[in-house]
Amino acid sequence: MSLRKDFLWGGAIAANQVEGAWNVDGKGLSVADVATYKPKVDVQDYRKQVGVTTADIEMALKTKHVEDYPKRRGIDFYHRYSEDLALFHEMGFKTLRLSIAWTRIFPTGEEDEPNAAGLAYYKAIFAKMHTYQIEPIVTLSHYEMPLALATKYNGWADRRVIDLFVKFCKACFKAFQTDVKYWLTFNEIDSVTRHPFTSAGIIPDQTANLLQTEYQAFHHQFVASALVTKACHEIIPGSQVGCMLTKLTDYPNSSDPRDVLASFNKNTMNYFPADVQVFGEYPELVLNYFKTNQIEIKLAPDDLAILKANPVDFVSFSYYMSMVSSYDQNNLTLTTGNTVVGGKNPHLDVTEWGWTVDPTGLQISLLQLYDRYHKPLMIVENGMGAKDVLTATHEVHDDYRINYFRAHFQAMIKAVDAGVDLLGYTSWAPIDLVSASTSQMSKRYGFIYVDEDDLGHGTLRRYRKDSFAWYQKVIRTNGADLT
Repeated sequence: MSLRKDFLWGGAIAANQVEGAWNVDGKGLSVADVATYKPKVDVQDYRKQVGVTTADIEMALKTKHVEDYPKRRGIDFYHRYSEDLALFHEMGFKTLRLSIAWTRIFPTGEEDEPNAAGLAYYKAIFAKMHTYQIEPIVTLSHYEMPLALATKYNGWADRRVIDLFVKFCKACFKAFQTDVKYWLTFNEIDSVTRHPFTSAGIIPDQTANLLQTEYQAFHHQFVASALVTKACHEIIPGSQVGCMLTKLTDYPNSSDPRDVLASFNKNTMNYFPADVQVFGEYPELVLNYFKTNQIEIKLAPDDLAILKANPVDFVSFSYYMSMVSSYDQNNLTLTTGNTVVGGKNPHLDVTEWGWTVDPTGLQISLLQLYDRYHKPLMIVENGMGAKDVLTATHEVHDDYRINYFRAHFQAMIKAVDAGVDLLGYTSWAPIDLVSASTSQMSKRYGFIYVDEDDLGHGTLRRYRKDSFAWYQKVIRTNGADLT
């Protein structure tokens, strides 16, 4: 066993998926507050299904209801955080990854001063966490930018959003400088081209050249990340700032060199956002991709110098599944994944939602990332969604979840034994929450069951699943006992 003695075991949540209280204490509307319940997502039309149009936004602005907008209600973590943190403490959490909702601090993103009630709310959460010796890992942008910035500026397509984001982040650093050491800038930053509205506030039907706009938004987020990293280091000495990547591990569909090349190209584009944040410069292959596709990134004079001078301290990532690529799409059977559609690997099982189960892929991902970046790593999202059944005695027998995590932890430990510097692991998610892509509750991830259905019906009571005690044991033994 080679997990470090101070290994950060825990779980991960996002404000927009758990907090609820969407219009409480001065909070403004975020892009998540217009996301509707989408129980059926067609593999062949995934991007359209999970996208948001101008008409969708206009409809959402007319209603104050939560029935069709599940992220407005979440699981009421806003009022129940003390109860939930106590359960995390009971499991033995060393850390909790959570996000700060931008619109709780600056409701529209353009206010001159932060919302005192929003700062007080998070201050109280961090205080409670520290009583349990739970280290916060805070994501500053987790799919919850102010809706006002999306409708006014087309989100991160506009350079003016950089300064607004930096203002928000500095307010957080100053308010929580004694509370938080570990910070992440953008959640799954590579996702701008998969769901531009959710990730970057870009409204596709108001955008003339979507691909150009998406990569311009990428650039603005890179510059913002660098400026925020610099500010964090200055305001909080000893702080650590990481980037966060969706690790979309891809294999060739066959040994045909053309399939190998197709997989290489897909992996190259997946890595590129982390490359910029770690190395402080654009990869040559990506610059050539821009040239080939007539993408022209508008740069301010100091942008490249800012990127180079302020790389991140560590690399964090989500890992859920792997896929396969082919030079000929007709060779592939398609399946869904973490906001993606790709080739299904015939050698692997899938979950009820079609996500490939590939523990060895986590081992491969850790080795690839550490070999590429030579930076400490964190696994900040990993888990499986399933339809759990709550018994009459309020139990959930989820051996399938335990088996999933056991296999992934074994793979993780093998990577560490091979030399990977791994700081911690936070499961997605330790408690049932509203799904990011489809806003479902029935796709359950947690060790803790929340009595709420897809339509918001239920008591919201929390119940320990069988996996709760199992993960408790894993943490207590620092991964030595996975039985």
